[in-house]
Amino acid sequence: MKRILILFMMLTLVTSVFSQQFENQKADIPVFDGLKVKVGGDFAIQYQGLNHSNTNDTIEYYELVSNFNLPTANLNLDVILADGLKMHLRTYLSSRHHNEAWVKGGYVEIDKLDFISQGFLSGIMNVTTLKVGLDEINYGDAHFRRTDNAKAINNPFVGNYIMDAFTTEAFGEVLIQSSGFIGLIGLSNGKLNQNVTVTTRYNGNNAISFYGKFGYDKQFTDDFRGRLTGSWYLNWGTSTGTYLYSGDRTGSRYYSVLVVEGKADNFASGRFNPGFTQITAIQFNPFIKYKGLELFGIYEKAMGGNKDDNGDYTQIAAELLYRFGSREQYYLGGRYNSVSGNQTEDSDNLKIDRINLGGGWFLTKNVVVKAEYVTQKYTGDGVTSKLGAAYKGAEFHGVMLEAAISF
Repeated sequence: MKRILILFMMLTLVTSVFSQQFENQKADIPVFDGLKVKVGGDFAIQYQGLNHSNTNDTIEYYELVSNFNLPTANLNLDVILADGLKMHLRTYLSSRHHNEAWVKGGYVEIDKLDFISQGFLSGIMNVTTLKVGLDEINYGDAHFRRTDNAKAINNPFVGNYIMDAFTTEAFGEVLIQSSGFIGLIGLSNGKLNQNVTVTTRYNGNNAISFYGKFGYDKQFTDDFRGRLTGSWYLNWGTSTGTYLYSGDRTGSRYYSVLVVEGKADNFASGRFNPGFTQITAIQFNPFIKYKGLELFGIYEKAMGGNKDDNGDYTQIAAELLYRFGSREQYYLGGRYNSVSGNQTEDSDNLKIDRINLGGGWFLTKNVVVKAEYVTQKYTGDGVTSKLGAAYKGAEFHGVMLEAAISF
């Protein structure tokens, strides 16, 4: 294992600019001196050594071997169009689910209205940011720490959370930040696959999604930062509420786990999607950083409406890291993540538990290598009724190594 890790570091250095940024700050607005285009990219590759099993004697999984996964890559364009006006566009060049290049999405971000007239509504715009586009929406804080295809710099571990709140929709957001207080209101059309026709696949009540966030974030001293936010996402249509936990089309980091032999691979393997058509979701996120010690948490509820027979799932996550070194370039830590609940009001309970233990090394601010041990287990009578007989007593565990580059 030691030789493999050394070889992995040498052959697959990956860059990433690590920063726990959350929302962009007004202080980070670039000075405008003409139109400028920044071309950036992300690259990531993993060495996977996982095993999986279940307690159903009649169903066998594919045999897994230790080897490299398909590398992933992003192409990023950031354009300063005017003073306080910028555009972002991300293209997935390669992903687990799509080998071909395709556009993830993009948006225009407005921090000033000087392109209308000098100083226009400056009193309001000093604390306000407008964002419009078709891209990931700002629900919760977990999406700031997740891996976005090849952009793995902000994720201290290899996998994302079990109930992975991420979707790309046509949206508009208003963000206000003042003296540490955060307020955000957003609307989206609730659709992952955009269309203007009514077909068998999309027939239904296409309702608008309403979401938002309130919180407080402050750097109290040079050594201590604290943040606490609460977010919500509401969609009560019958055909546009299903994407919040299934919107990531790039695929899970745990390749081919719990896939039955002879069946098609599940690109979302290891994740869980409630699949509610009428959804109310809330997420609370505490974040504390004191010197090198860092804590991030999730308490999340995903609740279905009457059409979903009032199903209800709860996600809990606690992530503790210790960053050290002259530039905090090294870190060690652990993450506990669980999802439990019922698909309907009267159905049996299911529970999924995951533990990640690992660490990483930022060779530069743009290059990170990381290693983790992961174990995930499925329990409860509701597992087979929701996920199928192949998940009876299911579990996977093993080692993941990852290298990532972002610039």
